[in-house]
Amino acid sequence: MKIDLLNDYTYSLLVPTSMGIRLTPANGQPVHCSHAFMMQATSAESNVASISSYLGLPVKVLTTFVKGNPLARFIKDDLASRHITCEGKEVEQGGPWGYRHQINIADSGYGSRGPRVWNDRAGEVGRTLNVKDFDLERIFGQEGVQIVHLSGLIAALSPDTGTFCLEIARIAKKHRTRISFDLNHRASFWKGREKELHEIFLEIAGLSDVLVGNEEDFQLCLGLEGPETGGKDLAAKIEGFKAMIEQGKKAFPNAWVYATTLRQVISTNSHLWGAIMAEGDNWHIVEPREITVLDRIGGGDGFVGGMLYAILKGWEPEKWIQFGWACGALATTLLTDYAQPADEEQVWSIWEGNARVRR
Repeated sequence: MKIDLLNDYTYSLLVPTSMGIRLTPANGQPVHCSHAFMMQATSAESNVASISSYLGLPVKVLTTFVKGNPLARFIKDDLASRHITCEGKEVEQGGPWGYRHQINIADSGYGSRGPRVWNDRAGEVGRTLNVKDFDLERIFGQEGVQIVHLSGLIAALSPDTGTFCLEIARIAKKHRTRISFDLNHRASFWKGREKELHEIFLEIAGLSDVLVGNEEDFQLCLGLEGPETGGKDLAAKIEGFKAMIEQGKKAFPNAWVYATTLRQVISTNSHLWGAIMAEGDNWHIVEPREITVLDRIGGGDGFVGGMLYAILKGWEPEKWIQFGWACGALATTLLTDYAQPADEEQVWSIWEGNARVRR
């Protein structure tokens, strides 16, 4: 897949998202035992965007905010500190039982104690994301976007957000913007809406250039036949994913890149981390190798963000998966759930296994 690097685009990467906050206990402690928490602005999609923004590419977030809310101000300031431009409607809170930004409460786990994550999305303002609130012709037609990254989490939040993501995909296709789609199936979002969401996901996937997801995502979102999920046999997972993606190529001939990560948990702080990517008729595999994990949340987003950055830079496909793997590994060493690469060299040092002091 080639990205036109010669045209005058305002944004290299654009992501629609619902921003919220994440609360994480200090020192790897469980939530119910803790009194001190770190608060950060968060969303899976802004995690993806942060790789490119920290490495100097122009990035934009489309979202929505609660008007006058101090957490909205916190989120805006945080995105600005990541060099991310944001655009979004200000929605009235509507009283104490009205809208707010989602809250992600996350115990990172430690050693033999696994992570536990609790999502509190009641009254989430991101569910109001509406295509009518954005001038998509201006964004895609006049400003210009090289890649738009869509997430199944946002597409499934509400009927409005599903239409929003679908219209973005349609107008992106019209203006020759490349489309990346991370399927991100969540059973609780799909309950009672299977037919509606299946149709939306099928159309977005049909327009996409890059499709990302695990075996379960491809089966449940797009109806592909695939291997049983779970288990620790990574070699079998690789072969099963290959067979499933061969089906996907026939069903979605526009997609040129398919990718997923491979993870086996040894303990909370030690994982085997790998990846597999199909680029056209070529397969690229990073055999799982051990990484040390401070906080696993955001590793998959880091992989996608690194892969998209490599595509935007016009590198050879072999480097797309390598840089993505290393960005995912970098994200797991940080307390934030998004990677903050200092420069490309830092990421490539992780890929090379070089953890020596740089003076």
